[in-house]
Amino acid sequence: MDEKVLKLKTPEECEIFAVNVTRLGHPELAVEARERAVQLRAQSYGVSSEIETECLEAIFAYEEALSMKNGKRTRASRTWQMVDRHGIVSAVERAVNRKDDAMGYMMLKDIGLQDYTFESIILRHPDSFSSEAVTVAEVRINQRDI
Repeated sequence: MDEKVLKLKTPEECEIFAVNVTRLGHPELAVEARERAVQLRAQSYGVSSEIETECLEAIFAYEEALSMKNGKRTRASRTWQMVDRHGIVSAVERAVNRKDDAMGYMMLKDIGLQDYTFESIILRHPDSFSSEAVTVAEVRINQRDI
């Protein structure tokens, strides 16, 4: 990550930086700033395990994509409701196992944050999820990357 991006201390600073560097013709720095904002938001949530941190980063990345799409800060309300009811890791598994394929993967890929998809997390940590969720994640990523 670029030195300038690492100096950003809040998600709000990251958002301003991303807008400014995009205007100046540096989209790669904008992607890094969005990643930094996602990481800062996840750190502030206060979980201790790597898998939970990655799941939170994915939720915050999805919110970033929604916010860009809607032109205003947008919360992933239904996802947070699942987190409250079932826990972070279980909510990710439930989201991936839903029959209705969410647009999250393509939205994140479009803004350069494809490593933050639920499917990517499941494939990085297959032992933390059911074999069904791993299979669904593999199929979805392979179908979308063709």
